[in-house]
Amino acid sequence: MCTYAFVDYKLHYACVACRISFKRHPAPTAHTCPRCAAPLRCAGHDFAAPRRSNRKAWTVVAAVLGAGLRYEGFEPCGCRRDPKFRPRTRAQLRARRIVAARTGTPLAERLAQPDPPATR
Repeated sequence: MCTYAFVDYKLHYACVACRISFKRHPAPTAHTCPRCAAPLRCAGHDFAAPRRSNRKAWTVVAAVLGAGLRYEGFEPCGCRRDPKFRPRTRAQLRARRIVAARTGTPLAERLAQPDPPATR
């Protein structure tokens, strides 16, 4: 049975400039930030906002949302949970930017890939 079939869940929306997030129902028009009136970015169902004082973590969130990715863990129909990887630290973000530049792959594709398992 689909998780999303019967319930209308709210999505997380974030304002990176103000470093705040809200849960809102999807709307045909853009949601705006109550502090700066800028449009909020949709962050997905599984977004966990960092503390407002943690500027470094918000720079990573800005890069992920700027690349067009969202923090999702459910399949579109909601039948199963498959958590998607998103970088959480600036070191992970920097490493993926370097690899994307070297290989010529899009940044969004590299940001969605977890670290390869270490071989000994």
